[in-house]
Formats: sequence, structure tokens, C-alpha cells
Amino acid sequence: MDLKTVSALRRLRLVSAPEAISFLVLLVCSVLKRTTDFNAVPVMGAVHGFLFVAYLLFWADAWNRAKWPLKTAAWYFLMSVIPLGGFFAERSLRRTEENALIALRARREGVVNA
Repeated sequence: MDLKTVSALRRLRLVSAPEAISFLVLLVCSVLKRTTDFNAVPVMGAVHGFLFVAYLLFWADAWNRAKWPLKTAAWYFLMSVIPLGGFFAERSLRRTEENALIALRARREGVVNA
């Protein structure tokens, strides 16, 4: 894995938690709209829509660069449409990113020839 691939994973990781939070807030706003006079759905819908599109763009870039199998790519996509899924994706991407950075540093220092 090269540095550009690690950067693509980092971008996806950094947008996954805010996307999950915006999804949850949008769900709460939808309930509040139906039960009270409070209507923040248009604002939260726009925020969530922007973050969701960013997630999809970064997901496609990470899939292309990391050469994920279809199963892995589908899992990360599914995490974007499930409430709380972005938190699981962020955790998994963090581990993958850290392992890739360790391997890059080791390769650069000549410790391994991976």
C-alpha cells in the first residue's frame, strides 16, 4: 500500500463518523418534525446529504486505490446507510490505516521487503 492509498483511507475515515452523526441527528429531527413544531429537517437534510456524497466519493476513491474485493467495498458502502454504521467503518479504517502506515515506515527503513 502506498501513501496515496493511505491518504484515501484517511479521508474516508475522517468523513465516516461525521456522516454517521449527521444521519442520527437527521433521524431525530424527522421525529421532532412529526411530534413538535420544530423543523430542522431541511438544514440537517442538506448537511447529511453533503456528508453522504463526500463519503461516497471518498469510498469510491479508497476502493479504487486499495483494490478492495467486492465484499469489502460493499461492507463499507453498507456502513454508510446503516445508522451507527459509520462508527464501525471509522474504527475498521483506523486499524487498516495504522497497519498500512507501519508497513510503509518499515519498508522505507528497510526492515522488511513487503
